[in-house]
Amino acid sequence: MHKLLASAYKEVVLLSRDIGGIAILFIMPLVLVITITLIQDSSFKTINNTQIPILIVDNDRGSVSESIFEGLTSSNTFEIIKSASEEEAKGAVFKGDYQLAIVIPKTLSDALQKKVDRNVEGILAQFGLEDEVPSASAERTTQKEIRLYFDPATQITFKSSVKNGIDKMISQIETQSIYKAFQQQIGEEEDTAIFETDSFISFKEIVPTKDDQDILPNSAQHNVPAWALFAIFFIIVPLSINMVKEKTQGTFVRLRTNPVNYVTVLGGKTIVYVGVCLIQFTFMLLVGVYLFPSIGLPKLDISGRLPLLFVVAAFAGLAAVGLGLLLGTVAKTQEQSAPFGATFVVILAALGGVWVPVFIMPKFMQLLSNLSPMNWGLNGFYDVFLRNASFWEILPEISLLLLFFIITTIISIVYNERKNAV
Repeated sequence: MHKLLASAYKEVVLLSRDIGGIAILFIMPLVLVITITLIQDSSFKTINNTQIPILIVDNDRGSVSESIFEGLTSSNTFEIIKSASEEEAKGAVFKGDYQLAIVIPKTLSDALQKKVDRNVEGILAQFGLEDEVPSASAERTTQKEIRLYFDPATQITFKSSVKNGIDKMISQIETQSIYKAFQQQIGEEEDTAIFETDSFISFKEIVPTKDDQDILPNSAQHNVPAWALFAIFFIIVPLSINMVKEKTQGTFVRLRTNPVNYVTVLGGKTIVYVGVCLIQFTFMLLVGVYLFPSIGLPKLDISGRLPLLFVVAAFAGLAAVGLGLLLGTVAKTQEQSAPFGATFVVILAALGGVWVPVFIMPKFMQLLSNLSPMNWGLNGFYDVFLRNASFWEILPEISLLLLFFIITTIISIVYNERKNAV
């Protein structure tokens, strides 16, 4: 035990001599999580509170275009700006001045009404309510298309949501036109409602509740665990660099002349660097709880979750330290350990879902993400933060993190013994 504590003390002394390194370890993760959360929260507010200016070219000037105007206005998402011509609107959008232009074709309302009337008359004739059945050779209305021009830089998700919204709006207009035509054909007054045109099926999102209040996840609960985990795993860079320094400066050689085995040396490093990871995590929680509300960001809610959060953080720290020990043992120079360590952490973060959600990745990448320790840690944090999981429910994730630490540490010890075998 004395040797283990002495080894840990040595690591503390080494870290204390590198003030710049300590500042990077603690300050940069805080700057990272604040910046990312500000950006993401601002994007949420932009979508919810700011109207997007769009151009509309109304060549129809009929009931359908009026319904489209009303639907877009009532959504409170768009600021409608009328444009004189399609070419003018197209040029403005393709130059990036606007995100979207909608071009409504000529005679759209008349063409829709003719189509509806012909279909309704055909149906009524089949039931004997009309004298003449429209022939199959009757003039068919030419299909009309509403043209959408998007800024080339517009994201695909925005395009899809706009297309779906307009498609739903047009379908509702067609349905109402059919009901109205039936009503006219059977001789009912327009003021008499014999058909209900309101939507029968609606959607309601059911969210978890606690004490009869909805639990609504916010940008802080998504970003703090994700980027805290990223910072925890970035510990492998200074850890591996220090181990390489010790080898190049002869510290390991001096240690081998004393009755201290490699397991003790690694144990001391593990204690200190897991402690550093937990301090990092504590600072991030404090920023989420106290600093975020003061700069207009959602407050991080950790009530009742603190013990389990630190359990996940501790095991994630063990996995990160295990990876750092392996890299520091295998690497021969700082030029090997530093770039590889930084790049590998970025790869693990990408695979683990820190940047892009795993469910939208290709199937092959989703399978690979299951091998990333960051994925296990992130799922553990999300289970606690967003799913109110118990200790037994996060046991699979922390078990995988512990197993990863054990495997990487064993590989480090075996590699070191074989390398230094006489």
